[in-house]
Amino acid sequence: MTHVDSTPRDTHRLVIAVDGTSGSGKSSTSRGVAERLGLRYLDTGAMFRAMTWWLLREGVDVLDAAAVATAAGRPAIESGTDPSRPTITVDGVDVSVEIRSDEVTGAVSPVSAVPEVRARLLELQRAVIGDGGIVVEGRDIGSVVWPQAEVKVYLSADPDARAQRRAAEQGGSDVASTQQSLLERDRIDSGRATAPLTMAEGAVHVDSTHLTLDEVIDRIVSLASGTGAPGTRDA
Repeated sequence: MTHVDSTPRDTHRLVIAVDGTSGSGKSSTSRGVAERLGLRYLDTGAMFRAMTWWLLREGVDVLDAAAVATAAGRPAIESGTDPSRPTITVDGVDVSVEIRSDEVTGAVSPVSAVPEVRARLLELQRAVIGDGGIVVEGRDIGSVVWPQAEVKVYLSADPDARAQRRAAEQGGSDVASTQQSLLERDRIDSGRATAPLTMAEGAVHVDSTHLTLDEVIDRIVSLASGTGAPGTRDA
């Protein structure tokens, strides 16, 4: 495959927002784009997982929104921005592995829906983005976290492709149950009152269903370099 090799516009200040559904390839794509362009990388989903992990460890009922809201300001959460080795720490302890547990995965949606959690992490996310030079992935980056991003992408894939990918990541989990879980996460994320999953205004839709990872990365690098078609809804 021939990679796009254009010089991106004002790379040191560029912010690329990559939003989309679970299992659409946001993390691999965002890290790949960041490495290709020499940018930093931020996984906002890991921050919500880190908050969820801490709440579970502290014995907070994650279904009690008031209790979650009261506790949300306590943990110190810090994200590393090296795309080749992203880290996430809580109170100085790296929890990159722990936040991917089934327990955290099953609890992160209700935690993410609590406005006080989103407000706390939004402040941290904007501080990391700072003056730019970063690829940021999540579900509300282009719409809420950084609507002024120069490049906004909404990454999706059909449910079967997403389930196949996620099941493979999880070591061969049942595809049908994985798909059901992903669709339920979509329903919760799209229906929440605060910062719902949505395609941001001005975002380019990239459907990764029939694309390789390199092809998706190429399309976003093309948009960042100004050789793509940022004025269109699909790429």
